[in-house]
Amino acid sequence: MFTLLAGTTNKHKLLEISELMSNIRLKLISLSEYSGYPEVIEDGLTFKENAYKKARAYYDHFKQPVFADDSGLVVPALNNAPGVFSARYAGANATYADNNKLLINKIQSVPVEQRIARFVCTISYIDHNNSEFFTGITEGIIITELTGTEGFGYDPLFFIPSLNKTYAQLSMQEKNKLSHRGKAILELKNYLIARKLVLTS
Repeated sequence: MFTLLAGTTNKHKLLEISELMSNIRLKLISLSEYSGYPEVIEDGLTFKENAYKKARAYYDHFKQPVFADDSGLVVPALNNAPGVFSARYAGANATYADNNKLLINKIQSVPVEQRIARFVCTISYIDHNNSEFFTGITEGIIITELTGTEGFGYDPLFFIPSLNKTYAQLSMQEKNKLSHRGKAILELKNYLIARKLVLTS
């Protein structure tokens, strides 16, 4: 069975990834299963740069197929912030609550019709022979009141007009069908299937 290392310790991401990969024959492992792994400074200027930097470091260390992602929220009216700084928007040790509070403060001065945003996820995949990138994007609007209890991060503030719900009001299954990470993981999964590295169950 094909073993794939997910280059993350984020339990929320891992839950989403596991759900998305559940219908293929794959042994999915994560950094959490190791006592030591390279510490990667995410100082790239793009999601692609950060994703590749992590995947390359983990592949060089473990010598096995790996993928890593960098994802975040892009708000054009805020000069595309928080962008690559999404996880640390309110500071190096910021919590989800800290980041959400800062985003609300920043967006309040922006006219409602200009509060459009997009979630972006770029995956870097590396194995013994190949290196590929996969990107998923979901469009939405930033609201100023936390709504919903599911998900994590900026999910309670990311509103999808076509569903009349925020990310945080969706079940994991609903979110995976349309989320930025879901779209990127689907591209990765289809790539693995096309290369016959995994079989569908």
